[in-house]
Amino acid sequence: MSTVIAPADEAGIIAVVQAARAAREPLAIEGQGSKRGLLRPVQAAHSLSTRGLTGVTLYRPSELIISARAGTPLAEIEAALAEKGQQLIAESPYLNGIFGTSAPPSIGGVVAANLSGPRRITWGATRDHVMGLRFINGAGEVIRSGGRVLKNVTGLDLCKLLSGSYGTLGVITEVTLKVLPKPETSATLLIEVPDLSSAIAALSAGLGSPFGVSGAAALPSTGHVVAALRLEDFAPSVAYRMEKLRGVLGNFGAQRVMEDGESRAFWRAVREVEPLQAVADEAIWRVSVRPSAGPEVAAAAMALGGRVMLDWGGGLVWVAAGPSSENHTAITASARMQGGAAMLFRAPESLRLAVPVLPEEAAPLAKIGARVKEALDPGGLFNPGHMRAA
Repeated sequence: MSTVIAPADEAGIIAVVQAARAAREPLAIEGQGSKRGLLRPVQAAHSLSTRGLTGVTLYRPSELIISARAGTPLAEIEAALAEKGQQLIAESPYLNGIFGTSAPPSIGGVVAANLSGPRRITWGATRDHVMGLRFINGAGEVIRSGGRVLKNVTGLDLCKLLSGSYGTLGVITEVTLKVLPKPETSATLLIEVPDLSSAIAALSAGLGSPFGVSGAAALPSTGHVVAALRLEDFAPSVAYRMEKLRGVLGNFGAQRVMEDGESRAFWRAVREVEPLQAVADEAIWRVSVRPSAGPEVAAAAMALGGRVMLDWGGGLVWVAAGPSSENHTAITASARMQGGAAMLFRAPESLRLAVPVLPEEAAPLAKIGARVKEALDPGGLFNPGHMRAA
């Protein structure tokens, strides 16, 4: 276990980075430490944490903008927004149940991993709502990208580059996010269908309707599959659109409507992948694929004895199965065959070290990635080997 260093301010982060650069010692970069089980373990004597950098630094509800230091717990951000009737757009997950941790996810960690929940299918990913970043590069310099207003000058978008870089390009110290009003209510239409192909057909019909579906998931059950479609907005709008949506999807199967409280709890469970958490020693894969291919990927996983659930209209397939290299090879091959990509999301450390946890990059992309890494972290200090074996 590496020693965790958690400076209380940005100057402290800079000092640690500069000392590591002088000593040529790599650093494991983390926020609150809630997702240490994600990707490959980083071999470093010291972990640099942003948990000491907390607090909202700017909140302008009328401009739909919030800024916070990177170590600020996600729940603190959500609470501040809720007081003004607003919310984060991408419905970012906590994933404590997946990784068996109690540490709160940090807003910087959410951005660094580009984690998004069910609302991503209609409102975009977390990176789409990052308006500005401050981060420390491998030379110990402060870099600012973007700003604190919705209209920004053009140029190299480092915000999107850092979002989803898993701490390998820089240490994020502050983020600025666009937010939106929180819907007054929600309701979810559940449709019982015979199989996953029928579920995806129902979800596609709902998403293609004019009724503003903001969540579309498929959950296999004993003998059938449940297709779930969510509506959010003012209560009269949700009631009207739900009636119309039920009519459009009436031929797919038996229907039931979950009202606001039950609906919100259901989508929290989908967001946190709770249906697949029952067996703690299983590995979990996250497969991104075109929605029409979701049932094929799911069928291949179930043939291995795996359990599945689908989100994003079928475009995101979660798979839980035994943590073996054989299963990993089969699941990644199935995703690749369907033009998708599989990520080993949770697994024992031994498996995460033995297999590629992320899809291999095409040679031209890998070359560009290496040049970006060299520009931002020339000494290779940050999270070496975290995404791919060095």
